[in-house]
Amino acid sequence: MEIDRLTGMLEGYKERIQRLALFDPLHNLEAKREKDRQDRPIDFFGLGLLALLFFFENMLIRNKKTGVKELADYLQQMNEGEIDLDEVGFEKLARTIVEAFRPPSGKRNARSFYNWETRQMDFVEFSILKAERGDLASNKQYYSLDEHGLELVFATKEFFREFHLSINQLLLRKQLEKGEFVGALRQISEMSVDVETLKERILRIKHEVQRSIVSEETYLRYKQVIEDIHARLAREHEEFTELQTFVDETKERLLYERKDGKEQKAYEYILRIDRELGEVHFAHTQLLKDSIALKTTALQAAQESLYHVALQSFNFDQELVSRLVSTPLPLWATRVLLEPFLGLEQSASWSPLAVFEKQRVGVAKEEEEQDEFEDVTEEQEQAHFMIQQANFGTLMQRILAMLGEKNEITLAEVAAHLQEHGDDDWLQHRSFYDFWLLLHHRSPLQKSEEEEENHLLKEVLTHLAPGESIRVTELLGRLRLTERYEIQNMLLTREGHNDV
Repeated sequence: MEIDRLTGMLEGYKERIQRLALFDPLHNLEAKREKDRQDRPIDFFGLGLLALLFFFENMLIRNKKTGVKELADYLQQMNEGEIDLDEVGFEKLARTIVEAFRPPSGKRNARSFYNWETRQMDFVEFSILKAERGDLASNKQYYSLDEHGLELVFATKEFFREFHLSINQLLLRKQLEKGEFVGALRQISEMSVDVETLKERILRIKHEVQRSIVSEETYLRYKQVIEDIHARLAREHEEFTELQTFVDETKERLLYERKDGKEQKAYEYILRIDRELGEVHFAHTQLLKDSIALKTTALQAAQESLYHVALQSFNFDQELVSRLVSTPLPLWATRVLLEPFLGLEQSASWSPLAVFEKQRVGVAKEEEEQDEFEDVTEEQEQAHFMIQQANFGTLMQRILAMLGEKNEITLAEVAAHLQEHGDDDWLQHRSFYDFWLLLHHRSPLQKSEEEEENHLLKEVLTHLAPGESIRVTELLGRLRLTERYEIQNMLLTREGHNDV
């Protein structure tokens, strides 16, 4: 083989060693020679893997209170007589496993090795468990899997496609915490693909339910599959909500920390992440509603179909008539055989006491309430409504940042600024034009002490100080910003800003 080809084989040698080193804590546990009360060796390697799965499952269900005591209880429940230890023994066992994954010295696990790529000694560090918030009252410390701990769990199994979205949510949170915004955008793109795949799977299951259920066993199997999908979607929806909150907090922090070009670029990335994550969250919310409909309507229709299939397969002449004619039966046995097919006795009656019941002579006219902003009542539009609120709030925030100390800015100047800074994606969205039309319709817009909860401009009002108002007036000339949209030029004036 050529020398260059042999040298290229060593590229990324350190990363490969680090992935192999992730298994060192499990091998260190395997080297322990402790025994139970019956002098039988304890399988520390298997118990270490059980501990990893325990912490991973609790991360999926968002249970953050997992410590040594909880791990000991889990191992004791899973034991079922395999290891002869008491409660104190299992707690000591759990503490040994936690200390193997997270050394009590506070230092990270490390491994020294000779790097054949650089031809010198090198080392790698990794962290399997990380400390979470503890309970000071009970002196408990809680733990969760760190980034390398998740890699170790993923390395032990090829996960099914339906779990990819939950895994991507965990990885996205890690990337946002570390400020890796480019990787976070790629992660969101993968989540979008996962949502589309799950949408196709739900549609396929719906069709299978409607045509494939021919027995009670098949019905129960599909029912369990649909319930599992619904439960996982509900957990993922909660995680999406937390991710959206985390992105909003990061966006607020970067808004006030923009000092140089690097921080400005990070702020632009987080705005794009906020927009794309909102779109994926909206699509996922639709999936959750589809799973609810599938759980109710489709399964109910399948159950009714199963009932009619049973009726059609029942031969009345063979099962009933032939039995009565060919076999002489006593009168009571004949009645028992016919009773399931007889109708229930019905009796129409009227009670004289109905004369004394309260009579409704009129219907109270409901007081008409007229709100300044119309509330959203359609359940299917609620998710889209929340995304619009967030988009309008983000646009208002960008416009106020463009204004600075000025009090006036035109729509044309805002569009030019977005194009110069690479944010012309806003001009392709309908929400940009709805924002200006709604502001003009509500002008002047000002913050009051009593704000409605459900209106589109709620997030816009949060960026205004008390006493500050926004006025939008039309200008001459029309703007054709894209081939699809055309809008009248407008002037946005901020009043009361200098008095704040």
